[in-house]
Amino acid sequence: MDWGTELWDQYDIIEKHTQSGLELVEKYVKFVKERTEIEQNYAKQLRNLSKKYNLKRSSKDEPECRLSSYQSFLDILNEMNDYAGQRELIAENMMMNICIDLTKYLQELKQERKTYLMEAKKAQQSLESTYKQLDSSKKRFEREWREAERAAQYAEKTDQDINATKADVEKAKQQAHMRAHVAEECKNDYAAQLQKYNKEQNQFYFNDMPLIFNKLQDLDERRVRKLAQGYILFSDTEKHVMPIIGKCLEGITKAGTNVNERNDSMVVIEQNKSGFERPGDVEFEDYSQGINRASSDSSLGTPKGPMDLLGKNKSKNFWLFSKRSKKFTPERITPTVTEDFAHLPPEQRRKRLQQKLEEICKELQKETDQSEALGKMKDVYEKNPQMGDPASLASQISQTSQNIERLRGELSKYETWLAEAGGRGDTLRYKTHTFNNNGAHDVQSPDGAHSDESTPDPSQAIYAEFDDDFEDDELAAPIGKCTAMYNFPGASEGTITMQEGEVLAVVEEDKGDGWTRVRRNNGDEGYIPTSYVTITLNK
Repeated sequence: MDWGTELWDQYDIIEKHTQSGLELVEKYVKFVKERTEIEQNYAKQLRNLSKKYNLKRSSKDEPECRLSSYQSFLDILNEMNDYAGQRELIAENMMMNICIDLTKYLQELKQERKTYLMEAKKAQQSLESTYKQLDSSKKRFEREWREAERAAQYAEKTDQDINATKADVEKAKQQAHMRAHVAEECKNDYAAQLQKYNKEQNQFYFNDMPLIFNKLQDLDERRVRKLAQGYILFSDTEKHVMPIIGKCLEGITKAGTNVNERNDSMVVIEQNKSGFERPGDVEFEDYSQGINRASSDSSLGTPKGPMDLLGKNKSKNFWLFSKRSKKFTPERITPTVTEDFAHLPPEQRRKRLQQKLEEICKELQKETDQSEALGKMKDVYEKNPQMGDPASLASQISQTSQNIERLRGELSKYETWLAEAGGRGDTLRYKTHTFNNNGAHDVQSPDGAHSDESTPDPSQAIYAEFDDDFEDDELAAPIGKCTAMYNFPGASEGTITMQEGEVLAVVEEDKGDGWTRVRRNNGDEGYIPTSYVTITLNK
């Protein structure tokens, strides 16, 4: 069944129906646009919420950061940030695949419908024009036929009139004959116009309009089919990201299971243990026997009280719960910070000194490596003058040597303080370099003993590697690896393509924006969505 056969006389209905169908498409596009705005606003609010409660960069060294409950909370915030990214992806895909696509298709349908309606209007105008010609010829035939009848009656009356002359009779007959001839021509013209109109009317109702109606039917069915696809995409767009959203929710569940209350308690002990001994019993001072009040201090086996350990006035009692003063005094709240951390309890002081030593050793090792590199570069310049001037490195070599000496002094100072605090004084192993007058470098062990090393031959591979190191920036060492769970096209600038199951090296962790920097074995680097991979960091 088609419109051309069944609805041949319902032009107005078809025109109204097709217009209503196009308006439904427009209404659905507006509906999806508003849905995308909701998704975008929701994602924005989630990101702002995660950012609001996320740890600031400057406060990542806070003691709470080591607690598993705190780390799990940060993991939840990161997962919510990734979840927000998936909501943004839903909005983007709906806008691209539904709104933009349907809007473009709608414009095409409107233009096509307009063309068909113009064809129908032209066919109708042509039929109306033919009908007007038919009506005109019909009226002319009617008028001329009456005139012919009157002329014939007048000729017959004149012929019967005895008073009429022969000439009058002859003239009346000629006039009647002429009118009859004109009426006959009008009759033939009317018959021809009638035949033409009937033919065009038959063409109009049985061919032209059914064809146009069928085209409009095809247009409307294509519109309905396209709209149905849009309905399906509305659901499939969200279904497509459901696995990743599920991963985000699994990550939140995992964050909850990773909380270890026992370990958190041990962290609190480690961070806050003072190292002080509990105070001993307060001795009885018998004033009736004239015993010196200070004699109790020299009693054997009696540990010093908390006032001696904390450097406080002995006349004041020691309480676990300090009473707050009504008047705020900064000196009573915050002790003076010293370079040797003497303001801290013994246990915390040892930890801070050990941490400071490790930092100095790392910095010293960095300066040492730079010194070694500058020495090699100078050797290369001396043996290959075309590569550079050795004298140009003098200022850098001098500055590096000064840095090394400064760090050695700090290292010795902090080792002494650590020994005073009762620490073991174990520090990172490092090697240092000094430069002789010729620019050659010697290697020293941590205890200061020199070890001789022969100068490599320029033809050896170490110089080839040295040249490469200075031609290209040194690549950052990987901090872990990751395995792709999904394909990623990497179409945006700064991203990298990724296939499901591919293993990549992690160069830089996610900083809260939902992206992780990775590298392939061939050296290609770029960013990928954190939620698309499982990451294992080096311990």
